[in-house]
Amino acid sequence: MPDPNARTDTADTTTVAAFPQRPEDRLRLALRRLDEAIGEQSLAAAGLRDAIGDLSRTMSRLGESVTGFRGALDDAAGEIEQAMAASRRLQAPADRMVV
Repeated sequence: MPDPNARTDTADTTTVAAFPQRPEDRLRLALRRLDEAIGEQSLAAAGLRDAIGDLSRTMSRLGESVTGFRGALDDAAGEIEQAMAASRRLQAPADRMVV
């Protein structure tokens, strides 16, 4: 009868990547990883340039909208001034009509 408390070892299936031992292999690996990082950085920089371009176009449209809004406010202020002048002109005749 086998011992239920007996320990049975199973084969370890974990694989560990070996770090290159020769200096030229380590240099090659480092250069390959540096090249990959530079490639990723280039992609990120392109995305950033696109985002900055989008932001620039959006800010330009916003500036145009603000300019249009200011024009509309100036027009409204002019109309208000005209209405106030007309009301002042009509005030004296209205005062005379009051019984």
